[in-house]
Amino acid sequence: MSPQPAPAPLLIACALGIEQLALRAGERGGAGGPVTVLRTGMGPRAAERSVTRVLADPALSRAAVLATGFCAGLAPGMHPGDLVVAEETRDPAGTVPCVATDLLVKELARTIPGRTVHTGPLTGSDHVVRGQERSDLLGTGAIAVDMESAVTLLSAVRTGERPVAAVRVVVDAPEHELVRIGTLRGGISAFRVLRAVLPAFYEWHRSLLLPRR
Repeated sequence: MSPQPAPAPLLIACALGIEQLALRAGERGGAGGPVTVLRTGMGPRAAERSVTRVLADPALSRAAVLATGFCAGLAPGMHPGDLVVAEETRDPAGTVPCVATDLLVKELARTIPGRTVHTGPLTGSDHVVRGQERSDLLGTGAIAVDMESAVTLLSAVRTGERPVAAVRVVVDAPEHELVRIGTLRGGISAFRVLRAVLPAFYEWHRSLLLPRR
């Protein structure tokens, strides 16, 4: 019998040290293959450089890529600690559809019961979005915005065909604008939610490895 190929790895990309800290705090076994948590640095240029460099490693040539961290919610009624599962990511360079989002929604609801999970387009920005600009982006159909997810997924699919997704935790919302992440109650709530998401990510990853019927 020929040897079975090694399971495809999972690359989880976040931008900030506090996001990486939350993910590391929640780490435990259960993924379907090797897992790498990459801190890209803040902003689209840093994310593009980091993701492209890491995926050039032959060991990650087939890796699934999931962008995560904090985001700004755009819709009225969103609260810090809510979850956003992107159906697609958008920025001026292109739109990337996300894979198996229904499974992510189901697993997040099971893993973190009581938290609201929003689904829809996640748009990219090269700066922190406030005030009227938030309303303008909502008018495009997007439900949330961050600086790295769109370019992370676009960079990932440009390096090769692979499953991609983006899950973000709302830290800043129309009625709950924050100045500094982690210093206010909303930031602490978002940190605790991000610390709990990994089991859902692992289930998503495992599902990608199952044979399709």
